[in-house]
Amino acid sequence: MADGEVKPLEPEERERVAAAEWAICVATFYGDLAERLTNGAFEGFLELGAGAGSIQTFEVPGAFELPLAAQLCARTGRFAGVACLGVVIRGETDHYDFVCAESASGLRQVTLETGVPCAFGVITCDTREQAEARAGGGKRDQGRNAAIAAVRMHLLSVDDRLT
Repeated sequence: MADGEVKPLEPEERERVAAAEWAICVATFYGDLAERLTNGAFEGFLELGAGAGSIQTFEVPGAFELPLAAQLCARTGRFAGVACLGVVIRGETDHYDFVCAESASGLRQVTLETGVPCAFGVITCDTREQAEARAGGGKRDQGRNAAIAAVRMHLLSVDDRLT
């Protein structure tokens, strides 16, 4: 399978995806990139069988706020998975390091505490050009990848071999 190519789901897996609800939590600090990431996640969920009406989007100001948004979604019991999206571009201060670390750590914590997959689709990079290339640009689509990761982890969580 080529990089970025999605392994096809079995019919029963597609049925599970279609029957579930999905959340996208997106940090809007870089509005244009947030829109691109959201579009990629939406397409990723659709690609694996989710219905357009089963995908809800929730906006937050920045990547630091993503863990709380993911936790609020996960605790409802409505969502099978959450694609968490945003962009953090390194600046001249240590702020970047704190935001990146806390966002990643917080999303991991929400996933482990709730059992709801909260996929890390936060681009952490040095330049805007790097972010553009990873938000549906030439290198990869982190929004799409986060949606796919959320679906795959949900399917693992309901795998009969693990129960």
